[in-house]
Amino acid sequence: MSERLEDIAAAMVADGKGILAADESSGTIKKRFDAINVESTENNRRDYRELMFRSEEAMTKYISGVILFDETIRQKAADGTPLVDVIRAAGSIPGIKVDAGAKPLAGFPGDTITEGLDGLRERLAEYYKLGARFAKWRAVIDINDEEAVPSGYAIDANCHALARYAALCQEAGIVPIVEPEVLMDGSHDIDTCYDVTKVTLLQLYAELNAADVVLEGTILKPNMVIAGKKSGTKNSPEEVAEKTIKLFRETVPVAVPGIAFLSGGQSDEEATANLNAINAIGPHPWKLTFSYGRALQAAPQKAWSGKVENVAAAQAAFTHRARMNSLAALGKWEASLETAG
Repeated sequence: MSERLEDIAAAMVADGKGILAADESSGTIKKRFDAINVESTENNRRDYRELMFRSEEAMTKYISGVILFDETIRQKAADGTPLVDVIRAAGSIPGIKVDAGAKPLAGFPGDTITEGLDGLRERLAEYYKLGARFAKWRAVIDINDEEAVPSGYAIDANCHALARYAALCQEAGIVPIVEPEVLMDGSHDIDTCYDVTKVTLLQLYAELNAADVVLEGTILKPNMVIAGKKSGTKNSPEEVAEKTIKLFRETVPVAVPGIAFLSGGQSDEEATANLNAINAIGPHPWKLTFSYGRALQAAPQKAWSGKVENVAAAQAAFTHRARMNSLAALGKWEASLETAG
């Protein structure tokens, strides 16, 4: 595998492949495990993630890279093999989440700022030695019309932090995934999501250019343009696709090799259907694929439920979702395939 940033980024968005987000924080994975009555111990977390990384068909055919949590990049599989080596053996690229989470933005109630820049240069150097070749930093932009959220300052501050992170990654030989997530939790309509995401992406690329970040060695991980979950409106995949592509053509430079969507709280099948509709109206100047966490993992988690005898069933569930999203990344998914043998 080439060590050039541009080559790594291109491999991350190879045709029909996407990125598994397995970087849940300790608190988030505990919530996921609580839902299936599994204790969140280090070994259980390892066993669960290992079963995905050893899903041979999924990892070799459909997954280009895996975003890891700090604990996981240091862990060894049950047989003593570093998990990073298990991922690499499948032809997938190990990556790492490096931000320290979104915290309240002082002076701006309802807005957040993602922290984690302090000491990042040294952490990136260590993660490179541990095998990471890409990283992820998530900025969180909430929408709440009643509280005038987001503020322009919150967007500017988060995009500036993303650019500083991206520059440090490239200095370390690591491809930055830049993730400015406009949340779909609110009651806003699809046009409000469009407007806020547009302002965010325009500011993001202004900051990345100001920081002299090489866009060909980056991946964008954005939200789709979609109405908030509390709006009472369910947008069709065609509407989501049309608005999302219109937005990207107005904001995302063609130098960016790929866009790997976050699922952002969409159901498994909804995230797949929307990705498929986006690719079905191509061709596009960028590769458009997935970087899903819950939308790839909910089914295998439920199938596994912490039992060794369920590992094969969990791997089958993971492989199915990975395959469905691979087809969607090619614009070849159909709902009938969800129930096909």
